Amino acid sequence: MPSEGATMGYRPAYPSDGIAPIPQQRVVDKLDEYMSRRDYAGAERHLLYWLEEARAGRDARGELMLRNELVGHFRKTGDGERAMEHGRRALELVDELGFGETISAGTTYTNVATACNAFGHNETALELFRKATRLYEGAANTDARLLGGLYNNMALTCVALGRFDEADDLYQRALHTMSRVEHGALEQAITYLNMADALEARAKAEGGGHGGGPGADVERGIQRCLDTALELLDDPTVPHDGYYAFVCEKCAPSFAYHGYFLADDDLRARAKEIYERA
Repeated sequence: MPSEGATMGYRPAYPSDGIAPIPQQRVVDKLDEYMSRRDYAGAERHLLYWLEEARAGRDARGELMLRNELVGHFRKTGDGERAMEHGRRALELVDELGFGETISAGTTYTNVATACNAFGHNETALELFRKATRLYEGAANTDARLLGGLYNNMALTCVALGRFDEADDLYQRALHTMSRVEHGALEQAITYLNMADALEARAKAEGGGHGGGPGADVERGIQRCLDTALELLDDPTVPHDGYYAFVCEKCAPSFAYHGYFLADDDLRARAKEIYERA
């Protein structure tokens, strides 16, 4: 599952160039409000309204921010065609604005790459992730949450392409990076669940285990990953807010898939309780 940490953080500043900029922070705050209620329809209307405002005001930077958000929105709602449409325009805007060597470009490459992976365009995803990695690792001020999320999402693409050693390395880098982030336990939990899936995928690809399924060693490795993920989701220092609910809801099916049905039920109940309070 993708880490959302890699796909957040695009907040460019504005020059005094006479354009009519949209109020980016207000747009983002309202979007967060919609998402805290899991109101995807409201979030979509909100983003599309401000996209038209940005285009009318010739605010290319605001448009880029909104295209990035729309890529993520349509990825989450499963609309590959629209996610790719906004992704292509976002990449064009990076070039038009001369942002090619900036952190903002890295965030755009990561957003679009994550969507490409979600909809099966894995070679394109890997190319974009590599561009983002060069920018993120080459900058002194890259937010560790962005970098950790990038490693996690890039590893998903490597697993899809059968590049398991690269994926293992990236997952370890993601865990190390997110261990330095406040409340990074949620992103680490996502990574451990992805590692469990990667162990199973590798075993199947390499024909391990009896009858083509995972062997005992692989099963033990998967169980360790699942148990660690559950411990991280139970971290008492993590705020039980809308993002926590989103992560619980996102992680629950992975536990169910591997037979952790009580954990699945519990995580769904946690998410439901938080959403009902919002």
